[in-house]
Amino acid sequence: MKYASIVREHFSKQAVFSIRDLSIFLSTKGISKGYVRLFLHNLLKKGEIVRISKGIYSFEKDPVLWGFAFSPFYYGLQQALSLHGLWEQESIPVIITPRKVRTGLREICGSNILVRRIGRKMFFGFEMLPYYGQFIPVSCPEKTLLDFFYFREPLPESALKELLKKADGKKLNAFLKKYPKRFRHSFRKKFPVFFEKAGKEKK
Repeated sequence: MKYASIVREHFSKQAVFSIRDLSIFLSTKGISKGYVRLFLHNLLKKGEIVRISKGIYSFEKDPVLWGFAFSPFYYGLQQALSLHGLWEQESIPVIITPRKVRTGLREICGSNILVRRIGRKMFFGFEMLPYYGQFIPVSCPEKTLLDFFYFREPLPESALKELLKKADGKKLNAFLKKYPKRFRHSFRKKFPVFFEKAGKEKK
């Protein structure tokens, strides 16, 4: 394909790109908008790109980088545990976004990703971690712990112990204040030992 190489080169540093992005770029080369969809169709047919969601594509074959199709977002829950090295089990990408998108398990080119939605007020507590030459947003240990409780996800005892070791008491309490009173009460009741320990450390 005549323009495949220049398109790949142009978008090589981007995890994902949209039809609009491609259309704007090709217009600078004198290519009509009508050709864009045919161009994308041919790239998909040859396996050059992956369709992640409506109008969003990627040259990347690594599912971990597909989360950028749902920006703003962060990787959380089981995958955050893996990325922080808090357990050895493999995890599919768990994408957490405040956007109104279809949630649940998605299969893309034989790989699975899980999309979870969170309220705008709860969208915080992530950091940029290096990942094969790029940086990806991942929930910090404190937010990861809160998210497990928020989404009512089962958390293995071994992973919980590692999270509590890694979590900073002051940071966790600061995050917890952003949640509704009922949630704060339930969370403290669920993990009394951790807060008792944090209280002793302050003395």
